[in-house]
Amino acid sequence: MSRTGDDTMPVGTMAGTPQILLAHHLKQLKLPTVLREYEKVARECAQGGVDYPRYLLRLLELELIDRERRTVERRIRAARFPAVKSFDTFDFTAIPSLNKMLVLELVRSEYILRRENIIALGNSGTGKTHVALALGLAACQKGFTVTFTTAAALVNQLLEARDERRLIKLQRDLQAVKLLIVDELGYVPLSPTGGELLFETFSQRYERGSTIVTSNLPFEDWTAVLGSERLTGALLDRLTHHVSILTMNGDSYRLKESAGRRRAAARADPSQATTVIVDPDTGEITTP
Repeated sequence: MSRTGDDTMPVGTMAGTPQILLAHHLKQLKLPTVLREYEKVARECAQGGVDYPRYLLRLLELELIDRERRTVERRIRAARFPAVKSFDTFDFTAIPSLNKMLVLELVRSEYILRRENIIALGNSGTGKTHVALALGLAACQKGFTVTFTTAAALVNQLLEARDERRLIKLQRDLQAVKLLIVDELGYVPLSPTGGELLFETFSQRYERGSTIVTSNLPFEDWTAVLGSERLTGALLDRLTHHVSILTMNGDSYRLKESAGRRRAAARADPSQATTVIVDPDTGEITTP
């Protein structure tokens, strides 16, 4: 007996190509992992006698795991890290002055919830940037928005935004990010206007967001960078109110690696061995 009128099933429900319709619906619902995995998981569940609810649960768990992975990757891209670093490749034994237990506590990123800051101080090449990058990566993985920049680049951005009449928007964007990482404060002296704009950025984030600052200078020398004792005092007052200070004095990683490469090359080819002279003030490597 034929069916007519209201007895007719919707087109594509019982006839046609269900795989094509399913792919279309999953794309519309933005479930790419379910689309990619449903056939394989169906075969596995059929072989294991898994019921339909558990089959659906497996698919949705895969979708959620993959979605979180993609979200973390977007946060990492948005942070604009110059390189992705973790503590898996950091040699704590090379910097005895660094409080390892404190660093591992900071990896949990709870300081961001408390809107606290981190300042890493130490001579050049001791891994301050590596630590900042690793803490930034951990924050991305914990679900926080992160922005990485150097002090010089940030000041340039602020000056350009002021000249182009979009300073307020940039300041709002910087204020909104959960963790702002400002690397290499002290490597380049700032103009009076640049120092004031940097102070405004830190001041606007005070008790609203967390900031990580790395510097090769002790606090007493920051005036030489900012150009004003008053500004430096006010800046340190805000940065150090809720802060963890990481002391990172020691031998330069880069000099050690360079010396290691030279020794390895000399062992491989003694004729290429050279004497290396390291300037104790600048860290510059020369050969006679």
